[in-house]
Amino acid sequence: MLEAAKTVNINIPTLCYLKGINQIGSCRVCIVEIKGARALQAACVYPVAEGLEVLTNSQRVRRARKATVELILSDHNRSCLTCVRNRNCELQKLADDLGIRDIEYEGKKRESDFDDASPSIVRDNSKCILCRRCVSVCQNVQTVSAIGAAYRGIDTRIGSAFDMRLKDTPCVNCGQCIAACPVGALTEKNGTDAVWKALADDTKHVVIQAAPAVRAALGEEFGMPIGTCVTGKMAAAMRRLGFDEVLDTDFSADLTIMEEGTELLERINGGGVLPMITSCSPGWIKFCEHFFPEFIPNLSSCKSPHQMFGAVLKSYYAEKKGIDPKNIFTVSVMPCTAKKFECGRDEMEVDGKRDVDAVITTRELAAMIKSAGIDFANLEDEPFDDIFGIGSGAGVIFGATGGVMEAALRTVKEIVENKPLDKIEFEAVRGTDGIKTATVNIGGTDVKVAVAHGLGNARKLLNDVKDGKLDVHFIEIMACPGGCVTGGGQPIVSSKVQAEKDVKALRASAVYGEDVKLQVRKSHENPAIKKIYEEFLEKPGSHKAHELLHTHYQARKQYI
Repeated sequence: MLEAAKTVNINIPTLCYLKGINQIGSCRVCIVEIKGARALQAACVYPVAEGLEVLTNSQRVRRARKATVELILSDHNRSCLTCVRNRNCELQKLADDLGIRDIEYEGKKRESDFDDASPSIVRDNSKCILCRRCVSVCQNVQTVSAIGAAYRGIDTRIGSAFDMRLKDTPCVNCGQCIAACPVGALTEKNGTDAVWKALADDTKHVVIQAAPAVRAALGEEFGMPIGTCVTGKMAAAMRRLGFDEVLDTDFSADLTIMEEGTELLERINGGGVLPMITSCSPGWIKFCEHFFPEFIPNLSSCKSPHQMFGAVLKSYYAEKKGIDPKNIFTVSVMPCTAKKFECGRDEMEVDGKRDVDAVITTRELAAMIKSAGIDFANLEDEPFDDIFGIGSGAGVIFGATGGVMEAALRTVKEIVENKPLDKIEFEAVRGTDGIKTATVNIGGTDVKVAVAHGLGNARKLLNDVKDGKLDVHFIEIMACPGGCVTGGGQPIVSSKVQAEKDVKALRASAVYGEDVKLQVRKSHENPAIKKIYEEFLEKPGSHKAHELLHTHYQARKQYI
């Protein structure tokens, strides 16, 4: 009924509803009055039928909705002014829309049950409204099931088995629970304090890099339409925040393709472990370590692009600039909360130097820009600093599902065949289908590839490989549905907007649009990539490249 009402331009308010993910009618905010029925019904689960007479705005409905929201607020931690979701909270907006100016009921406040032990995600159950949207996305979309409803009745709360902290569960830090939460019960672990401190330290040379997907969503935090690409404004804003060097992770995405493409060819030609699986998504990597440890040998040994860049900054860049690596503080702006976990992994350092010192999300960068009083929308476009300022179109499309695969195919096919591609786009691996497969002829050999986004789809794909139903050479997996463009650190989109717009496709169009505009669209043609191999890394897959740019992974506590 909720969807039917929209066809006649009636928006029924919701709270627990999340299209395609959570349709359980538990919050009772979307209730409507059906003539002939004694009880009010939840529109999100009530089926449409011929001849129904439905009242969506009767006095009875308005009173019931208002009372329901007042009861939700009665035991809610209403510290709205200091909440990270202030002015972007669905409960706050609903209370305003319903004209709630006072709370008639004062219930016993929810216990805070504050969990900030995770490097990526913070939980505060005093702000939880038990909508279960986080539970649904974790269980049904990501198939991780790190959280669920515990206890009963008024004591019900969202938590982990045996009251474990998130860090002690199979949580993969993807942050999709944060994106699903309508209030401030789930947020990312704050990384801005360390960045502000480094910027204020005159002994530190602070370098920032921004991932491809960030430019596709940052503008939303400043009122721009979904799908607006803000590359130039983003670089200008980061420069005004005081960073010593402003760089583009697209460069190291190209570097990843050179290393990963070489690794793929070596495995195919040398009888290595196949299928090879990309390792750019740290949420996917941790999922594999917990749920599919038998596939760890299949993972590419390449670090993710921002970790590669961090290692390059504290070696090649430090040499060129004449700076002691100990005085370089590297910051990554990522669309991903799992990158916070990744940068702290024991494996992500070289000679005792951490590759990346701090990770902040797209939301956190926006908060820093607002805090500094920068008029983002009216900034003139500026380029990235030119020492690594060149990134190819192949690097840009890393932000969308299928982008890593397409970037790799552009380079591998052209290098093997030693001739320009007839067509640079590989549409077969694009789009938002959960699993995509294709066969690409490379130098007379049919290379079979597969792409999956969202961990539920990854689980299905890997089970098909295990069961012999799918035979492929190369697999790209992104933990988040849609890829990095809808990562757990991207701007929060309300359930209403998610129901009306394809956010994944709109943000992906921004990165594909930038790819088309760039002169260099293949990683191996990037002059900055050629230069770093000539001056420092020697060649893809060299001993030095392996020392800096490659890593290993580990089996973790197993879950079924």
